[in-house]
Amino acid sequence: MIKIGKMLEQLLHSLVRKPATCRYPYEKAVMPPNFRGKLIFYPEKCIGCRLCMKDCPSGAIQINKVGEKQFEAVIRLDKCIYCAQCVDTCPKKALAITPEFELAQLDRKNLKVVFSPPASSALPSDPPVLA
Repeated sequence: MIKIGKMLEQLLHSLVRKPATCRYPYEKAVMPPNFRGKLIFYPEKCIGCRLCMKDCPSGAIQINKVGEKQFEAVIRLDKCIYCAQCVDTCPKKALAITPEFELAQLDRKNLKVVFSPPASSALPSDPPVLA
């Protein structure tokens, strides 16, 4: 049992000391360099080998072919365990981790992220001939 004198001493020390906690919602938290946060997919780097799908222990990644040598990734952030095995497995580094960790959502549908390749804006090489 703490005596009143000892308790008063601890109380006065805690009043003048800097708080042990951080002001998280008001001050942005800084993550360490190798923090495993939200996944990001670079479709232009993907070769469609699907090694990330095979290596994902939770089955959170799905790679779909959308065109000739074009792939999209569907990442289920609600299923992902953020182990980054998919990032380590990808031979072309088409997957990466970000320091983003504030992923809470009220609707589970918002945790399904689709990374599609950019729309091709290439013009035809030969313009149509008007007769």
